[in-house]
Amino acid sequence: MHLWRRLLLVLLTVPPLAAAASPPAVSAATNAVQLADSGMSMDQAVRMVEQTYRARVVKAEAQRDNGHTIYALRLLDDSGKVWTVHVDAASGTVRQ
Repeated sequence: MHLWRRLLLVLLTVPPLAAAASPPAVSAATNAVQLADSGMSMDQAVRMVEQTYRARVVKAEAQRDNGHTIYALRLLDDSGKVWTVHVDAASGTVRQ
């Protein structure tokens, strides 16, 4: 019985292998820096454009233009019209 207690103690103090294999928390810090740098997240841009145009964003991608982040958002409205708008991530300006 004494052996079982020792084995249990060892198992409880050794970190699980899954925790050692998990990705580092650096990605969360990197995302925070990108968010602070850009001013507007892609999710915020999508919500803003969907409300403004009363359409659904069906494709979204971030692009770089002269050091600025631009979100290219493809929209689809109820009548079937499809078009693309570009949102400047720093200022929130929309251009078609």
